[in-house]
Amino acid sequence: MAQNANNNNQTQDINQLLKVRREKLAELQAAGKDPFAITKFDVTNHSNEIKEDYEKFEGKEVTVAGRMMQKRVMGKASFCNLQDLGGSIQAYVARDNIGEEAYKDFKRFDVGDIIGISGTVFKTQTGEISIHATAVTLLSKSLQVLPEKFHGLTNTDLRYRQRYVDLIMNQDVKETFVKRSKIISEIRRYLDERGFIEVETPMLVQNAGGAAARPFESHYNALDLDIKLRISLELYLKRLIVGGLEKVYEIGRVFRNEGLDTRHNPEFTLMELYQAFTDYHGMMDLTEDMFRHLAKTVTGGEKFTYGEYEIDFSKPFERLTMLDAIKKYAGIDFTTVTSDEQAKELAKKHNIEFEDHHKKGDIINLFFEEFCEDKLIQPTFVMDHPVEISPLTKRKPDAPDYVERFELYINGWEMCNAYSELNDPIDQRERFKAQEEQLAQGDEEANTTDEDFMKALEIGMPPTGGIGFGIDRMCMLLTDSPAIRDVLLFPTMKPLER
Repeated sequence: MAQNANNNNQTQDINQLLKVRREKLAELQAAGKDPFAITKFDVTNHSNEIKEDYEKFEGKEVTVAGRMMQKRVMGKASFCNLQDLGGSIQAYVARDNIGEEAYKDFKRFDVGDIIGISGTVFKTQTGEISIHATAVTLLSKSLQVLPEKFHGLTNTDLRYRQRYVDLIMNQDVKETFVKRSKIISEIRRYLDERGFIEVETPMLVQNAGGAAARPFESHYNALDLDIKLRISLELYLKRLIVGGLEKVYEIGRVFRNEGLDTRHNPEFTLMELYQAFTDYHGMMDLTEDMFRHLAKTVTGGEKFTYGEYEIDFSKPFERLTMLDAIKKYAGIDFTTVTSDEQAKELAKKHNIEFEDHHKKGDIINLFFEEFCEDKLIQPTFVMDHPVEISPLTKRKPDAPDYVERFELYINGWEMCNAYSELNDPIDQRERFKAQEEQLAQGDEEANTTDEDFMKALEIGMPPTGGIGFGIDRMCMLLTDSPAIRDVLLFPTMKPLER
């Protein structure tokens, strides 16, 4: 009962504060000082510029703008703290410098209001770099109450639902998303400098192929056509390779109708690239070099910390086949397994769940997922997957039950997936046929035959290497973020009950 009474009192207090803020706004508007009527404010500098290069700015006039996060009124002079994109800076606001009426208005400003400050840069007696204000302008009135500064915004669910407040209250969150932007721009710069062309392909498609995932489905009224949201970028980018664009990439949203967890969100950002006249070894070299470049650019070095581990990009990435990984971590040699039945008996013996339609290659993949993935902390290329789980990949000439494919694992996560792309249209049709059989047996993630893509392959696609990786997972790794929601500005959330 006491707790309920306390909550009721807090609600009443907040409601009173909200009422007062609206009354202040009404008074300003009645006095012809409506902050929402201001359309422009000229900013000369950000707080971090001033604080990082004080000698340059000492005694100089500057104008900054941002959100007032603290205010201490002390008679004829006050201090406030302004937060902008670069950080925060203190301002000394005195009645004699800004004028009596302006100072009276300033004293009624609230924490959360957006203000502009002009003044000269100086250091206080305690050595804090500050601005001696000559003018303070209210640019926008905050009609809500920010979380109490000391405790901040710590409720994880609320942080994701109200990211705008999260960004205000938690500086490290803002830094994470600035880093995310830098990661994406560096990927673009890296690929552009190597002759890749950035393209855009359809999000609404009739055939959602290129990955093992269940699509979202919709209906296009104008054409009376059932459509899907894309689950991959692959098949359209390969069409462009057929068309003669030898190096292409796309960074875009894809959509998969699957569950939510710390590494999965139903809509996420994928980067795929395709390069003619190379294979999966060429893709491995490019991937290792690009990941190392991103680590140096974003974290400042080739070694960085994620959680409890130091991830080391300074050494050559380990390369081993999927069969070698299973042998290393599970002690099982699948080269001695010659039939689907033998593979299933092994699965039963090791308590690996499988489905009736699974073949030896599917069982191999299940063993890898169970015994190997979480052991691959340092960057490791896992190569040469079974053909059954790789419907778009070129077979190995000397081992046709396996394909020229790799996945890069870091911190136990799959970071990317790459192939020597299958360009044999006859083989590709057979692979699609096998996928459709799995679909008929209840596998909702199986692909269907894309006839237009088949036509493109029949026109002729050169030998090609391709790769795709999740931007969000890369951002998690390089910002030491524990969950994918920490690197998505607006992650998918279950609606609150009304």
